Amino acid sequence: MSDLWQTLVLGVIEGITEFLPISSTGHLLVAEHWLGERSELFNVAIQAGAILAIVFIYWRRLLTLFTQLQDPRNRDYLSKLTVAFLITAIGGFIATRHGFKLPETIKPIAWAMLIGGVAILVIERLLANRAVVSDVTWRVAVCVGLGQIVAGILPGTSRSAATIFAAMLAGLTSRPAATEFAFLVGIPTMFAATGYELFKVRSQAAAEDWTALAIGFLVSGVVAFVAVKWLLRYIQSHHFTVFAWYRIALGLALLFGGLD
Repeated sequence: MSDLWQTLVLGVIEGITEFLPISSTGHLLVAEHWLGERSELFNVAIQAGAILAIVFIYWRRLLTLFTQLQDPRNRDYLSKLTVAFLITAIGGFIATRHGFKLPETIKPIAWAMLIGGVAILVIERLLANRAVVSDVTWRVAVCVGLGQIVAGILPGTSRSAATIFAAMLAGLTSRPAATEFAFLVGIPTMFAATGYELFKVRSQAAAEDWTALAIGFLVSGVVAFVAVKWLLRYIQSHHFTVFAWYRIALGLALLFGGLD
């Protein structure tokens, strides 16, 4: 496969999986076993494209939050977003200081996919008969922050899955409301993580294929925009069980597929 097609495929995979509850890190790791590894700078760039797509989708919501602070509801919501982000930042800093690094083997990803899929089915069953609640509480904010830490240290968990279901278990049972809060918390979190990774790999810039990087960034952003728009419509009338069964199927395939 040519470098261009590899770039396009990886951009598409990142765009689809970054915000669906199926783990972008896991999918990219599996893809790179077949397509070959790309530079850390390339991986940072395609992630940045996906983040930017979320900003475009929620720009009106973000503008309202930051320009209408006289509204106590906006101040309250923004405060809870900030707390969730700070919990994640502190947890991430501690993990980094202790030298934590995601494994680069398939088996942990496969187990995380499988266990995460089963967890989604269990959570959906637990929440099936609960009243729909759309109010974000402080408990939700704390749990979402902790969910992001879990996703950061357990490869294949999926940041979106961990945060959405953390919010729902904490009482934010409205799927659209839980998804919105999780995605909005993800914007500063992922920008901070991307900025940190970019700082670490800045020495690679001179040897980087900037054309491929730009293509991957653009493809990832466009595909992420479409994927998130679809997801936001889908969850208006559907549960997350389809993603659970996908994770279970992929996890089993990876476990018995002979990949290391």
